[in-house]
Amino acid sequence: MENTSSLRPLGRTSLMVTPIGLGCWQFSKRNNLAGKFWPTLADDLINNVVSLSLQGGINWFDTAEVYGSGASEKALSKALQAAGKKPGEVLIATKWWPMFRFASNIAKTIDERLKCLEPYPIDLYQVHQPWGFSNERKEVAAMAELVERKLIKNIGVSNFSAKQMRNAWETLDQKGIALATNQMPYSLLDRRIETSGVMQTAKELGITIIAYSPLAQGMVTGKFHDNPELIKNSGFRKYSSKFKPKGLAKSLPVIKLVKELAATYNVTPSQIALNWLVNFHGNTVVAIPGATKESHVKENTGTMKFRLSDEDMNRLDEVCSVFK
Repeated sequence: MENTSSLRPLGRTSLMVTPIGLGCWQFSKRNNLAGKFWPTLADDLINNVVSLSLQGGINWFDTAEVYGSGASEKALSKALQAAGKKPGEVLIATKWWPMFRFASNIAKTIDERLKCLEPYPIDLYQVHQPWGFSNERKEVAAMAELVERKLIKNIGVSNFSAKQMRNAWETLDQKGIALATNQMPYSLLDRRIETSGVMQTAKELGITIIAYSPLAQGMVTGKFHDNPELIKNSGFRKYSSKFKPKGLAKSLPVIKLVKELAATYNVTPSQIALNWLVNFHGNTVVAIPGATKESHVKENTGTMKFRLSDEDMNRLDEVCSVFK
C-alpha cells in the first residue's frame, strides 16, 4: 500500500507537518470544566501515547490553554522530554482562550503558555474561539506582535467562520504574515464547512484546515451502531441528536461503506475515515485524532501507510454528502 506520511505545509508557512497529528485534549488531568470531558490519564500512559505517536511518524501535537488550564501542555512537554525529543525536533500547536478576555490578554498570558510547554517553542498559536471581547482583527494583530517578538512562530485560528477567517487573513497579510490554519470540526459525518464557505475560503487563501473530532466522537467506527448500549456511558455525546436512533439510522449507510472499505484495504474503519479526510481535498486538510489507548495511536499512525483510491474516496464523498 502507498505510504502517504510525507510532510505537507501548514498553509503558506514554512511549517511542514504529517497529515495526522495528535490532539491532546485528553491530557487535561480533569482540571477545569473542559478537562472533565476526559478521565484522568496516568503519566505513564500519556508518555506511551506520545512516544508511540512519534515512533509512528507523527511530528506535531495540538494542545490548548483551556485543556486543564495548562495541564495538557505540561503533560505534553513532560512526555516529549521523556521521549528524548529536543526543542525544534517536534512541532507544537497550542491555543489562547478568548472568553471574557480582550486581545491585550494575548501578550499578558504568553509567558505562562511558554512556561507550561518549556523547553519547547510554540510553532503555531491559535485563537481558540471567536468569542473574545475583542474582534478577530485585533486578536490576530496581537498575535502578530508576538511573532515580531519571536515568542511564537506562526498564527492560526479555530472555529472561525469564512468571514472571520478572511478578516484575520487580511489583517495578517498587511503585516506580511500568513494565516496558517483554521481548526474546525470536520469528519465524514460533519461536512458543514464545505457548504458554509470555510473550505472554499481556505483553499482560496491557502489556509490549512485542521480537522478536529475527525472520527465524529467515535461514531464513524460503527461501534455505537453495533452496540447502542455503549451510548449510555458515552458522556456528553449521548445528548447529541447523532447518537439518537434517528441519527444512527441517518449515518448507517456511511458506516456500512466505511466497514466495507476497511475490509477491502485490510485496515480499520477509523483509518478509512481519517484517510479520506486528509486526502480528498489534496493537502488542504490535516487531522488531529486523540488517543487514550496505545491501540488508538497505532490506528492513527497506520492511517499514513496507505491511500484510498480516487474511486473509493468519491464513493465515500457521495454517501456522506447528506452531512454537508
